[in-house]
Amino acid sequence: MLSILVAPIASGTASSVLGRVACERNADVPHSAASTMKAAVLAALYRSGLDLDAPVPVRNGFPSALDGEPFDSTPGYDSDPEVWARLGGEATLRWLGYRMVVRSSNFATNLVLAHVGLDAVADVWRAAGARRSVTGRGIEDYRANVAGIANLVTARDLAALMSALEPEVLDVLAANEHRVDLAAGLPAGTRIAFKNGWIDGCRHSAGIVYPADAPPYVIAVCYTGPLAAGTATGDPAARLLARISAAVWTRRHALPT
Repeated sequence: MLSILVAPIASGTASSVLGRVACERNADVPHSAASTMKAAVLAALYRSGLDLDAPVPVRNGFPSALDGEPFDSTPGYDSDPEVWARLGGEATLRWLGYRMVVRSSNFATNLVLAHVGLDAVADVWRAAGARRSVTGRGIEDYRANVAGIANLVTARDLAALMSALEPEVLDVLAANEHRVDLAAGLPAGTRIAFKNGWIDGCRHSAGIVYPADAPPYVIAVCYTGPLAAGTATGDPAARLLARISAAVWTRRHALPT
């Protein structure tokens, strides 16, 4: 299943931006969120009112969304050893939020969720006007997943979320180092504030592209199928998303304004 939504970014609310959709395909079909949900968690962190520069303990063990019983993050299911190097010590929430995005750290995500809470992430989705996307559990909360407590996204909801984010949140997303899908389809040096996600069978990416010669636009692509190898690099599905991104780029001047 391939889902796409492309729309120009202009002043106004997220709903008014998405009212001028330039391209969409299966935009309301839910997909497993993979790591795209981290964009909503980051927004919840920045809207929380917490002191982002205060150190917090880096401890493993998090309450399951199913029954409150603890589950652990595991180093083998993560892409950022730097957060694990702090285990037993401290880190600031700002640093954890940064690692959650730029290296897509699952451990950092669960640590941030422990401070902001799932309800705050739900508020982020609701404020963006999302209708089908939900962040119901932390990463590796397998008991909750088996019980049907899901993390889901749609292309339309991801586009709405991206268009509703604050500049400081977008700056963190622009530092994302995993640049093999949407970013790979753009000319070198083009700014894109985005979050991608990959698991076996899924590859998604959504963000705002800032051309130097055209208005910015939001693009969200979700793919669920056999091309998704579940790897950070060398993923055929990532190359598919890059081709879609490149095709949209060539038509950037024709997007409705």
